Amino acid sequence: MTDEPKPANPAAHGDYERRDIGVAGVLYFLAGLLIAGLMVHFVVHGLFFFLQKQNEAHQTSVSPLVSSAPNDTRRLPPEYTTDAESSDYEKYLNKSFPVPRLETDERTELNKDRLREEQILSTYDYIDQKAGTVRIPIDRAMDLIAQRGLPVRTSETAMEKTTDAKAKGQKR
Repeated sequence: MTDEPKPANPAAHGDYERRDIGVAGVLYFLAGLLIAGLMVHFVVHGLFFFLQKQNEAHQTSVSPLVSSAPNDTRRLPPEYTTDAESSDYEKYLNKSFPVPRLETDERTELNKDRLREEQILSTYDYIDQKAGTVRIPIDRAMDLIAQRGLPVRTSETAMEKTTDAKAKGQKR
């Protein structure tokens, strides 16, 4: 064996390119890529426009109960504000859609329910004023239970109830 290094390709002048890449070829490739991208964009846009028009032409009417329904119900007409929390939005829904209207704005409705529940859990109020039944905030109820403790049955009353239940069961 000899210790002489041998080049991998003895006919070549080394292991790297001797000439640079042509700038014109890169620019032609990028221009072609841009033109192809624009063509694809316009073809997809035209196809979407065609399919949307075809879908609108084959749509059934919204409901026979709805009078003067706009073509696109996803957007409010210009005479109403676009804010979903405004009273104009509620007026638009009441005028344009028949009852029963299901969820019109589920996020707002869920927030209203949560606020109502929070108000019930954190305020004092009468449940039945004639009977004198009141509701107290949950934090206050937990404090009262921590101070007084939970009601505990005495062993005598527990024994009496079990013997009464056994006696009733034997009479049957």
